[in-house]
Amino acid sequence: MTEVLFILTTVFVAYVVYVIVNEPKPSVKKTVVAEAKTVEIEQPKPKTTIEPVASAAKVEKKVPPAAKVEKKAAAGSKPTASKGGLKDPKTGEIATSYSNYRFTKRWIKDALVAEGLLDKVYKNNELDAEVESKIKVAVASLEKLEKYKA
Repeated sequence: MTEVLFILTTVFVAYVVYVIVNEPKPSVKKTVVAEAKTVEIEQPKPKTTIEPVASAAKVEKKVPPAAKVEKKAAAGSKPTASKGGLKDPKTGEIATSYSNYRFTKRWIKDALVAEGLLDKVYKNNELDAEVESKIKVAVASLEKLEKYKA
């Protein structure tokens, strides 16, 4: 069985090489570039619907959780890498990408704990939205420390 498979594979490879070698080479032709036509696309008009008063009350109840999410997003939206990064005081290494805690260098995680900004180094399976918001605040505080400025 193996010998038959080997023979078939050899024949196939020989055929592919034969086709590639004997294929006529394309001649250089000038290609005429057609002018681009502008197409106007009609944008769909937004649908206006009138909701009953009862559904408006439900919408108002949903607004406060969204406000909490915006506060968390505002706390975590500080640009972390734009300031030049964090400098390891022991080795002098400068880390510029530390916005994702899962891929943050180990010395940054240890520095967060050593400075008392976090209570422990979190494992990847322990991360949730609340912990990540704490980490974002802690990293922002670490950036402000003179010891870690790049």
